[in-house]
Amino acid sequence: MPGPADALRDHLAARTLELVDIPSESRDEERLAAHVHGVLRAGDVRVEDLGDTCVLAGEPDARVLLAGHLDTVPAQGNRPGRRDAERVHGLGASDMLGACAVMLQLALAGAPYRFLFFGREELPLAESALTPLLARARDRVDAELVVMMEPTDNELHAGCLGNINATWTFTGVAGHSARPWQADNAIEHAARAIAALAEREVEPHEFYGLVFWEVASVTRIAGGIAGNVIPDSATCHLNYRYPPGWSPERAEVRLAEIVAGHGELRIDSNAPSAPVALDEPLVRSLIEYGELEVKPKQAWTPVAEFAAAGLPAVNFGPGEPALAHKREESVRVDALVGAYETLEGWRP
Repeated sequence: MPGPADALRDHLAARTLELVDIPSESRDEERLAAHVHGVLRAGDVRVEDLGDTCVLAGEPDARVLLAGHLDTVPAQGNRPGRRDAERVHGLGASDMLGACAVMLQLALAGAPYRFLFFGREELPLAESALTPLLARARDRVDAELVVMMEPTDNELHAGCLGNINATWTFTGVAGHSARPWQADNAIEHAARAIAALAEREVEPHEFYGLVFWEVASVTRIAGGIAGNVIPDSATCHLNYRYPPGWSPERAEVRLAEIVAGHGELRIDSNAPSAPVALDEPLVRSLIEYGELEVKPKQAWTPVAEFAAAGLPAVNFGPGEPALAHKREESVRVDALVGAYETLEGWRP
């Protein structure tokens, strides 16, 4: 006969699949936000619509806020989802609708948290729904600690990297490809610069015994107008990740130093890093209760937005980072249960 553990597995798997099957690509989260609001209201949970895809639930005096984003990357033929005995498969299952399902079940069970659901996390920071919310209603989401339920495979990931996107432009002189000595090939300038960047070793930065890696990568390149024309322009997209503790201004200076002597650099966006909040008492309490492995967050997450608003934040969730954004995205049902049981049993 199925017992309570089987019922919990089934509830969490079913809830995850329910969320996966509601379209919620970035900028199209309204239907899912309304669904989440309705589920909470039907379960007699205190809930309010904060506008712009933001839903807040739970008691206002809770010390800890659990946060999850409702949006996903574009579908890749992976919605609707499906479930089997071990996993729920489908768009957003790992990043991070499985975590949102855990949050919903905790709220319905009366767990002592506040719960914030929000949209547009998968877009550049300038389009985030969270930053404007923190600007207009910081007091509504006040907490001693925010647990951002990003995919961490139920480890605790502290801090996060800053994230710069930049345009790197190279110029030359156009000419006939039969007489390249009469021209100056911008793509060759770009190639030399990219080769120099590729030879640069990644740099470690240690905080609280956790090592974050400072890295710069070319992720796109474009140039040329015809098969017989030496190009006079080539453009690269440059992505740079910088460690906690650095200001955005310091990071921009550092990136300019890295590419000095090659091309022209223009900063397009700069999402700040987040501090490593391991000295927070509630963080230590969560780690000890859940016997959680602690790792650095070698990525950017909304813990940086919360930190900028003066809210200490860490990453903890059931999704698997390696499966985020993949066509074959899925989440383990055991991981959903593990996250739920850790947070349901912890008493901050």
